[in-house]
Amino acid sequence: MPVWQPTATLAMLRRRADWLAAIRGYFAGRGVMEVETPMLSRAANTDPALSSFQTRYHGPDGGTLYLHTSPEFAMKRLLAAGSGDIYALGRVFRDGEAGRHHNPEFTLLEWYRVGWDHHALMDEVAALVQVLLPGRGALERLDYRTAFRTHLGVENVHRADVAALKAVAADLDILPLPGLGDDDLDGWRDLLLSFFIIPQLGVDGRITFLHHYPASQAALARLRDDRGDAVAERFELFLDGVELANGFHELTDAAEQARRFQADNRARRRLGLTELPVDRRLLAALAAGMPACSGVALGLDRLLMVATGAASIDEVLAFPVTRA
Repeated sequence: MPVWQPTATLAMLRRRADWLAAIRGYFAGRGVMEVETPMLSRAANTDPALSSFQTRYHGPDGGTLYLHTSPEFAMKRLLAAGSGDIYALGRVFRDGEAGRHHNPEFTLLEWYRVGWDHHALMDEVAALVQVLLPGRGALERLDYRTAFRTHLGVENVHRADVAALKAVAADLDILPLPGLGDDDLDGWRDLLLSFFIIPQLGVDGRITFLHHYPASQAALARLRDDRGDAVAERFELFLDGVELANGFHELTDAAEQARRFQADNRARRRLGLTELPVDRRLLAALAAGMPACSGVALGLDRLLMVATGAASIDEVLAFPVTRA
């Protein structure tokens, strides 16, 4: 195929266009306002698992700017300003991400519902998936603790130590990833989740939500007590063993959010990564009073892959990074 041509077929691009129209129609019918947010920011996402593209602005008050990894921080500032329910549909950027399910530039749908908790938002995510994938089967909700007990026999993963998780991995002949040490409890949880549990989620036509992750993996979610263990009010969506969406009952506490940003940068230092500037405008918005809400980000390209049986993300993109 000549290198100037798109990697997706025209039929695939038409389906993408139909989906974009359907998504906008879905939210318009429910009174959710579409918003646009800056792709460039003076702050970055501090999450050690993400890497932001950087560029330089040479105008007045110039300096380093970062391409956003999601529109989340700006959308939360809009929520604090009184926007009400909102969604954004557009391109986001993550450096270093490439592979069958990854392109460094991709399409993300993100939305926020004021006054909703994460359970109500899971219902709406499922409803939207069924609009885009008519006939998709039963809805399944599985909490993190139950997933480890059901699939791996770990009675309470929130209290299991590294030695116990290593023993499970050894029994399954799962080799640790390079650099995974005995002090990385979440790393061992993620290893077992990724290699043994996730491939079994959302199969046989089900729409599966995994929820109530360990408190150490809360990211931007609230915490709650679950039978004596602190867990995150966070969920992820899986179809055919592929992670498609990440949602939170959103943290609104500015001081706690600042502590989490600081913890991220400490983790970045330990990993030998560059510390990144914290979004002070987001913290100011939280301090001013962001309403209680839940939000979710859904990767449209991966969802299109699942819908069409595409083997690679390149098949659903007009021009992936290799042809950009």
